[in-house]
Amino acid sequence: MSTLATLVADSADLTPVLQASGVQQYQTFLSRYAGELLVLVAEHIDIIAVSMLLAIPIGITLGVLITFNETAATVVLWLAGVAMTVPSIALFGLLIPVFGIGEPPVIVSLVVYSQLPLVRNTYVGLNGVDDAVTQAGRGLGMTQVERLRQIQVPMALPVIMTGLRNAVVIIIGVAAIGAFVGAGGLGDFIFQGIRERNVPMIVVTTVVLVLLTLAFDYLFAISEQLFRLRNGEQIDQARPTRALWKILS
Repeated sequence: MSTLATLVADSADLTPVLQASGVQQYQTFLSRYAGELLVLVAEHIDIIAVSMLLAIPIGITLGVLITFNETAATVVLWLAGVAMTVPSIALFGLLIPVFGIGEPPVIVSLVVYSQLPLVRNTYVGLNGVDDAVTQAGRGLGMTQVERLRQIQVPMALPVIMTGLRNAVVIIIGVAAIGAFVGAGGLGDFIFQGIRERNVPMIVVTTVVLVLLTLAFDYLFAISEQLFRLRNGEQIDQARPTRALWKILS
């Protein structure tokens, strides 16, 4: 019994040392790799930006076009849903023979994965506009294109922004897996940490990835609120939204 008590006491004495050692590992990692980590963050944001610049016009255009044909809407939304079920590694593998190793197959994959939220929310947002409003536009002599551009799209923007917000969150996560095929970004450190069993590298990079996701999500949430306020909706506003709305209004 005394031996057990001694072991427990010794382990308790070692706890602060182990904790200090763990903290020191993270400090060492940050002091050694902070510069490289920032470079990888920039690479990750670059992949996100390029993917979204390609995905947004494609997704919104498809969402607008399928509002004119229910059959086309069913087919396009089904295809976008099927594309979402394909594992990212499998999609990378299918695209590598065409686009090679590196960023191109990953960017194409991210564009594909982002289509479902973009197309669906554009379609839902446009169809959700009150018929009375569109009929009023028709009564004023507006053409179908004018009603779409001046009435439906502006009123559907909050819903479209929600789709864009979801698409960005998906893209940030999948882009990390893209490092497996040489695309760069934060996934480089995650996979390197796994290979080297470097826990601080894995944990710190993952935390940065999560913070990046939360930051983008928050920015798009504020944008969504601003569009809702622009449409005259009464909503609970975040503080940044209130401040920006005062500046813009």
